[in-house]
Amino acid sequence: MRQRFLAPAVVAASLLLTIPASAAEPAPGAPGVGDPYYPDYGNGGYDVSHYDLRLKYQPEDDRLEGTATLLATTTQELSRFNLDFALDVSDVRVNGRKASFATSGAHELEITPDRPLKKGQRITVVVRYSGTPSEVEVNGFTSWHRTPDGGVAANEPEAAWWWFPSNDHPSDKATYDVSVAVPDGTQAISNGVLTSERAQAGWTRFNWRSDQPQASYLATLAVGKFDITKDETSDGLPVLNAYSKDLGENDRGARASIERTAEVTEWLSSVFGPYPFNAIGGYVPNTDTGYALETQTRPFYSQRSFASGSNMSLVVHEMAHQWYGDSVSVHGWKDIWLNEGFATYASWLWSEEQGEGTAQEISDWTYDSYPADDEFWTVRPADPGAENQFHDAVYDRGAMALHALRAEIGDDDFFAILKGWQDERRGGDARVDEFVAYAEQVSGKSLDALFDTWLREPTRPEAPAGAESGAAKRVPAAKAERPKSWEDLQATKHGREHEAHGDAHGSGHGH
Repeated sequence: MRQRFLAPAVVAASLLLTIPASAAEPAPGAPGVGDPYYPDYGNGGYDVSHYDLRLKYQPEDDRLEGTATLLATTTQELSRFNLDFALDVSDVRVNGRKASFATSGAHELEITPDRPLKKGQRITVVVRYSGTPSEVEVNGFTSWHRTPDGGVAANEPEAAWWWFPSNDHPSDKATYDVSVAVPDGTQAISNGVLTSERAQAGWTRFNWRSDQPQASYLATLAVGKFDITKDETSDGLPVLNAYSKDLGENDRGARASIERTAEVTEWLSSVFGPYPFNAIGGYVPNTDTGYALETQTRPFYSQRSFASGSNMSLVVHEMAHQWYGDSVSVHGWKDIWLNEGFATYASWLWSEEQGEGTAQEISDWTYDSYPADDEFWTVRPADPGAENQFHDAVYDRGAMALHALRAEIGDDDFFAILKGWQDERRGGDARVDEFVAYAEQVSGKSLDALFDTWLREPTRPEAPAGAESGAAKRVPAAKAERPKSWEDLQATKHGREHEAHGDAHGSGHGH
């Protein structure tokens, strides 16, 4: 701190004045947002409002070159700040001026501007980079999937590190412009609306725009040779689906499912309220993965999910996430029930709608599928721990919790909550406890005991009661009947397995 020497008279006069406390010295932004599951994910000191990504990708050797421009606002005085990124960086500028940078740990890019940044200052950060994403591993895994004709970025809870620098945590959402140049005859698929497609000198540039807040792990990129179908919903939303040209026997099941996305979205809008985004669709690349992911507006599906034919339950699950998980995201990764419990219950409601098994029947059958001494019941969906973030209990017990809520408060309040929560929280994030408080507010009932029983206690609850209008209370000793939709629901469960990252976190990812 610079000292200032004053004349005696000035010093004396100054004693008559109130002297304000000196401003704090600029400090480094935290290298994480403080998420207890993943302490080094995200960063402190700023909030990103927009990502502009201009990329060039060569499928032949998996070479990616990019310039990322981030628009952000500081939340403290900063001497330096971090981005999450794992590729090689050649140049960084902050507000047009060269900044120094260094790497720290597996995915931290430390940026030091040539002058400190003030709190509340709008900043522009430009990062130039390159690399071979499939050769980069962090903690023993990669979220970049090499395909015979290109590559795909899709994973949870992290995928951005392999293709753009970010503040990689759902609590900092932003809008996106993604522009990708690929060799002629190859396509680049991303989120949102395809605004233009331009060919020049052997390359074609695809420009995508997502105009609603989007978490970084929900941003996706797929490059390869696709058969693309385009249409429009009755409300005028653009529909774009993409299928790898070498899916083989899985192509038919994929198309029979994903081409019904508009129909599913229309039905889900009747359950959750208006669709929150500007486009819909899905894509199936030729990866060797076995999971699906709710990448915003355009979910990622593994071809194996359609090996036995159509898989409508999976499409319902991923599209339900557009409301529960995408529009309203988790505040922290412990809140994952707000994503997975609701998407799972949506597939139960779809079964009910299709006359293939009521939510009550599915809840009963699911309950009976897990004996009292099964470790399934020891996982707490409201805070499962990083090692169990994608455990079956988060999905199945999480859905049973919603069915128990429906039985307790009745259909009118239950479905009002599903819609009202989305309307109130659209574009933001939330905690489990906030949902509980909202449900209590709408229903006028104290629900802590119910949610403790189904989400927080490491024991098997009593058998759930009936929820449908006029349904009798279930007799706990009665054996549930197998719902007609059970095989489809199991196919959805297989579609939420995740091999690549499962070993890193001790469980298969479910999406």
